[in-house]
Amino acid sequence: MRAHVADTLHAPATNRQRIVNNRERLVLAATLLVTCALVGIDLFNDSGEGVAGWHVSVEALAGLTSLVGLFYLLRGAFVLRRRLDEEIATTTEIRREAERWRAEARRHVEGLSQAIDQQLIAWQLTDAEKQVAFLLLKGLGLKEIARARDTSEKTVRAQSTAVYAKAKLSGRSELAAFFLEDLLVPRAPEALTSRSAP
Repeated sequence: MRAHVADTLHAPATNRQRIVNNRERLVLAATLLVTCALVGIDLFNDSGEGVAGWHVSVEALAGLTSLVGLFYLLRGAFVLRRRLDEEIATTTEIRREAERWRAEARRHVEGLSQAIDQQLIAWQLTDAEKQVAFLLLKGLGLKEIARARDTSEKTVRAQSTAVYAKAKLSGRSELAAFFLEDLLVPRAPEALTSRSAP
């Protein structure tokens, strides 16, 4: 499956090559078709003129060879087309699956964002303190937050201290743990039962 996904990622270059190969096949098929038609006309004319049997046999063999080549080319084109259709269907399904996953992930992230926002409101943080709390949770340092919010590092430091005080937390690691601890490592079934036990 991984190899197939990797192949589909290089599809544009492969598709260009296929277009070139298809043109070459079409030219060759047209040439063989014309050859078959000309040989057929010549055989028809030769049969009425009493031409030697070996000559007719050679022309018939040439015509038959052209027909076999044409059949082989058309069969190859059909198989190639079927494979291409299968690859397109697989690539389309992979894209759909990825889009479904992204949509599901967006819903979870939006839900988490809203839950965090509700908790920040419950701590009675100001809008500025909520913004600082979100940026702290994203892992930004005080200087980066100051740049992002176009304010001084001193102001950000005061706002982050206010966040910790209102939340009754000791610092950034406790703030992150409050919201993210249970998300980062899946709990074992024993841990779930021991927590729920009185």
